[in-house]
Amino acid sequence: MSSATRYTATAISLHWLTALFIFATFPLGVYMHELALSPLKLQLINYHKWLGVTILLLTVARLAWRATHTPPPLPETIPPWQQRVAHGLHLLLYALLLVIPLSGWLMSSAKGFPVVYLGLVQLPDLVAKDKALGELLTTVHQTLNFGLLALVGMHIAAALKHHFIEHDATLRRMLPFGKGI
Repeated sequence: MSSATRYTATAISLHWLTALFIFATFPLGVYMHELALSPLKLQLINYHKWLGVTILLLTVARLAWRATHTPPPLPETIPPWQQRVAHGLHLLLYALLLVIPLSGWLMSSAKGFPVVYLGLVQLPDLVAKDKALGELLTTVHQTLNFGLLALVGMHIAAALKHHFIEHDATLRRMLPFGKGI
């Protein structure tokens, strides 16, 4: 596969780092949600916030990289309608990767709990403490996360379909190692 058909090493690294953080953050959020209030739960909430802020920062970096480095074109064998769907799915993924961490930050602010990134940098509150707003933002944050889960599932399913059924280079363009599988 030529370098013109593969993503750059930076784009590949940012993609897989983001995926790794999503696959850590989502189950952590589900797990900690069910715990009774305890020192463990408070620590897990902090880890969840740190992961969320990291996803936000990675997404900003990905968008900046993408704005200055045109991604490789999809294989010509992919019908135009599928290319439009893929483009729309990517836009939705990027939007959620920005909005979900921001909704969590807003929720923490509204509930009166600061976000202290990595236990070192206290981020500013985005809104004043407001219990009703905090509860609304909790629902928004959870709903958006389950939407992200569905989109990530579609993204993975499409990549695997293209690799194992269509036998095209869609997945190999983003694999971090050589020519891929």
